[in-house]
Amino acid sequence: QVQLVESGGGLVQAGDSLRLSCAVSGRTFSSLAMGWFRQAPGKEREFVATISPSGIVSYYAASVKGRFTISRDNAKNTGYLQMNSLKPEDTAVFYCAAANRVDVRSSTYNYWGQGTQVTVSS
Repeated sequence: QVQLVESGGGLVQAGDSLRLSCAVSGRTFSSLAMGWFRQAPGKEREFVATISPSGIVSYYAASVKGRFTISRDNAKNTGYLQMNSLKPEDTAVFYCAAANRVDVRSSTYNYWGQGTQVTVSS
């Protein structure tokens, strides 16, 4: 069974930065694509970013492109989401997820973390 544990969320001010981490265990991390999704109160879960198993290919939602960077360290079995220039509208619970292939659709992802809260004040 694959387990994912997010960390790094918190309360920040607009314009600040945060780096989320996702520690993966239970399966060879380097064989899995990884994605980040988020869910704001009263809204559906939405795609944020995804990265291929090798780390060569990545995709971003238009709302975060240029501000967020997804990365991974396969030697540490850990993925990351660097978030810069945070805005109040980025406030959400952020989830990391793993799948057999890169995809922007949440339905593709078989494994999910418990989520970490990110709150951006204005």
